[in-house]
Amino acid sequence: MSTTIQPERVLRELAELWVTLGKESDPAHSSGVLRACTMTLITLVEESEDPSDVWSTMAALMPEHPSRAIVIRFHPSGMRELASRVFSQCWMPFGHRRQICCEQIEISASDASLPDLAPVVLPLAVADLPVMVWCRSARLFGLPEFPQIARIAHKLLLDSSAFPDPAAILAQIQRTGKVAGDLAWTRLTRVRELISQIFESRSYLARLPELTQVAVTYGGTFPPTGAYYLAAWISECLESAGAHPHVKWQAAPDVGAGQISRLELTGPVEGGLHVAIFVSGDRAQQFAEVQIDTLASHAVFPPDNDYELLREELSIPGRDAVYEKSLARAGRLAAERQ
Repeated sequence: MSTTIQPERVLRELAELWVTLGKESDPAHSSGVLRACTMTLITLVEESEDPSDVWSTMAALMPEHPSRAIVIRFHPSGMRELASRVFSQCWMPFGHRRQICCEQIEISASDASLPDLAPVVLPLAVADLPVMVWCRSARLFGLPEFPQIARIAHKLLLDSSAFPDPAAILAQIQRTGKVAGDLAWTRLTRVRELISQIFESRSYLARLPELTQVAVTYGGTFPPTGAYYLAAWISECLESAGAHPHVKWQAAPDVGAGQISRLELTGPVEGGLHVAIFVSGDRAQQFAEVQIDTLASHAVFPPDNDYELLREELSIPGRDAVYEKSLARAGRLAAERQ
């Protein structure tokens, strides 16, 4: 494995790849090849991960978020080692005769080479387009040299549910100073939409100040980051409506670690407004039961996978004010509970 990568050589290989794709297109069945790119998406993964999982996610994202995808696979080593290869991902939209292709670069790297990557990767990013860095590994995110590669990102993406210490990672996200996206927050979109739909009713909206308690039930020995995000968001919403809620944490022994199984909003008066959302199922399919006083309804959530979550996050290239406010409050809630 080489100790360095020449960006000029990689770019030359990409140019040659486009020439080859153009020559290989069949005029009888295709009207050529169209290059599509809206961003550079850099993904940091452990070398031990199955590469097919990562590239299948990239392939699924390409039709809606075409990008120059750079996947960097790390292995723990004190030797500085870097190697690369280029290839493409192509598809033909239904009813069309032209292939759409995106560029893909895979880099193999050692931990020791992390400080060398920023000057290698930056020239590979598409000029004048945003750079998204998605870190799939808690170990890599915690390396002292990680900020050097994060510095080139317009937006930093991670999944805080994979980190062992919720309070530490919530504080660390804020300390990066980067525009950030957390897939643990993105998972809450459907629950937040359900709650928002409930209070679209003027009668329920008028009763918001009655609510004084937010109870979050979770699996495991301590609340996951998603529980802190949810409690923070709903508390902000209630306070803006004139309520003064406190948060109650409830561990459920029969619920898988890291899962949120119930959210309840209640007031001090018996017979007052009571809202509860019960979540069941697994990542492949989740179900929600909504209870408002004596009324009940059911909803089905889409699959909880990297494709669905990234698809949503990549649609928000800039700052998300609601997320940032919830992140700050979630960090305080987690620190208070320690």
